[in-house]
Amino acid sequence: MEILEMLDELQYKAKQDPEIKKTLLKTKQDPHPVAAFCQECQKMGYPIYEMDLIGAGEVFYASMRRSTNGGGENSPMLEGEDDFYELFFAALEE
Repeated sequence: MEILEMLDELQYKAKQDPEIKKTLLKTKQDPHPVAAFCQECQKMGYPIYEMDLIGAGEVFYASMRRSTNGGGENSPMLEGEDDFYELFFAALEE
């Protein structure tokens, strides 16, 4: 399962189960929030690791940039589109 699929599934579960949501939201209070988030994901059976999470966002963003105007200098800058971690929590907190 790809990182994005795991995050989607985990987000769905968190929206259905207040305890999962609470556990994941609590990781944002940790001094190392991404590491804490990944540890909780792993405890729940999702092999999500920090570098995989960061790398997946960067690969996705690079692909989007290449598909826009050929990915050259005229491609628009898209802020936050490469941060699956922040996008996960933005959707979870709405």
